[in-house]
Amino acid sequence: MIGIFDSGIGGLTVARAIESLLPNRSLLYFGDTARTPYGTKSAEVIIDYSLRNAEFLLENGAKLIVIGCNSASSVATNSLRAEFDVPVLEVIGPAAAKAVAVSVSGRIGIIGTRATINSGIYEQSIGSLNPDYKVFSVPCPLLVPLVEEGWTTRQETKMIIRRYLHPLKDKRIDTLILGCTHYPMLKPLIQARSGKRVTLIDSSVEVAYSLRDQLLSLPDSPEEKGIVEHRIYLSDITESARVIASTIFGRPVELLSP
Repeated sequence: MIGIFDSGIGGLTVARAIESLLPNRSLLYFGDTARTPYGTKSAEVIIDYSLRNAEFLLENGAKLIVIGCNSASSVATNSLRAEFDVPVLEVIGPAAAKAVAVSVSGRIGIIGTRATINSGIYEQSIGSLNPDYKVFSVPCPLLVPLVEEGWTTRQETKMIIRRYLHPLKDKRIDTLILGCTHYPMLKPLIQARSGKRVTLIDSSVEVAYSLRDQLLSLPDSPEEKGIVEHRIYLSDITESARVIASTIFGRPVELLSP
């Protein structure tokens, strides 16, 4: 069973991408909606929350952990790998690799939470792959609350996105990493305000491809023979969360309390 956690509902974009690529694998999701967002919190607090989230997933049958949260990936990955004897995948490395692969000009933009941007992890990852590439980062602290609230098409959200992206347009980027798994729900708005020539990199999709490649090397499991189970837990279930979860999966989904 694949365990996925996020600070809220944004990581469901990771779960959906994994389901699409690996339909014969069971998924266990935990979204910490009661304490979202993580991106405004200290590294120490994010690490503490991430360790608790991973413990919950492992206690409920997960055999592998996907950190479906850029903020947690940026500061807690090493702690989780040191604490737990299971594979731990994060969303940053796969997104950085894809951006380097597709960028023509070598000018890459990053948008994410303050925690992710302040960590400098994307600059490090991209620099290790191609030190000649230029990386321009902008923190977007208001976007996660707007997504969690369900304001994915509101005029106010469009205005905020335009303001956040303005500095990146001046840098003439040709590739933009959506450095938060909440942001795919804003992809049409972000694309429209980035311009058609800018390629968007979805960290949710890229980690799903990375996971698929890793699992291809593993022996067959019972899940691949038809026994598939998906469970989605949220630490606080709201009507907005129900609507967004159903929108992401394109069908009604059951949300469970831990």
